[in-house]
Amino acid sequence: MASKLVLVAALATAATLCWESASAQASGPVSREQRKAETAAANKAGKLTPAGEGGAPVAKATAAPGSSPSRAQRKAETAAANKAGQLTPAGEGGAPKSTTAAAPSTKTREQRKAETVEARKKGELVPAGQGSPAPSK
Repeated sequence: MASKLVLVAALATAATLCWESASAQASGPVSREQRKAETAAANKAGKLTPAGEGGAPVAKATAAPGSSPSRAQRKAETAAANKAGQLTPAGEGGAPKSTTAAAPSTKTREQRKAETVEARKKGELVPAGQGSPAPSK
């Protein structure tokens, strides 16, 4: 009785796998031109996720014709925001950085290099790409 149950389960699994394989092949591979056309259509519709650490795609705002600023106006606004430090760096997607200027360093380059060498010896440096340092104990 148990062997019949195992045989039926094995046949059901095999049938399912064969069906999935056959249905996947029925659609056929997509050509490069088709893939490029699909991507271009998704880009035009605003359904692609932006580069970087962004979340889900954001729908493009639709404005009434003639009500949006000209390209020159947008470029001027962006240049002013960039000069004021209000632009978010690509891929960081958080709140804009503080507009207050950082205080100039009071240490020389040699002092900073010596501190870095010492931190490396103690194992306090965070490997590249590993995020912020671990909290001290």
